[in-house]
Amino acid sequence: MKATTMKNLLILFIVFVFGAGSSMAQCNATAKAERCIPGPESGFTLIKTFAVDGKGGTKTKIEYSYVFTKGTKYLVKVCGKEESPDGVVVTIYDKYRNKVASNLVDGKVANAIAFTCRATGIYYITYTFKDSQEYCGGSTIGFKRMG
Repeated sequence: MKATTMKNLLILFIVFVFGAGSSMAQCNATAKAERCIPGPESGFTLIKTFAVDGKGGTKTKIEYSYVFTKGTKYLVKVCGKEESPDGVVVTIYDKYRNKVASNLVDGKVANAIAFTCRATGIYYITYTFKDSQEYCGGSTIGFKRMG
């Protein structure tokens, strides 16, 4: 074989190997969020899904905002690797940035949190990572009217 043909084959091989590796490492947060949708048996109605892509650990915080309504009970679920939240920590803050709820309790990451909103307004939903393997997850918010 000619040297240029070998060189072209080597370049093609390198592109294929690195291209395949980077495509396998991509986060499919949408699929993970779909796994988090609360079932009808929960009594909660889905209102929003969120992608949680930590870009392999390079992005340490993802934040969204949402308006919650007083007297409504909310369920925030997190789905990471398989059935676990895989270290995806969700924390909800009120408009003053006071912590309202979190799925990080006593050093352990739960797969869901439920809370009743005490004041209508904008809330900030932040996602961070604690000992995560994939830095990738999906999250959903469901609601249920109280009283």
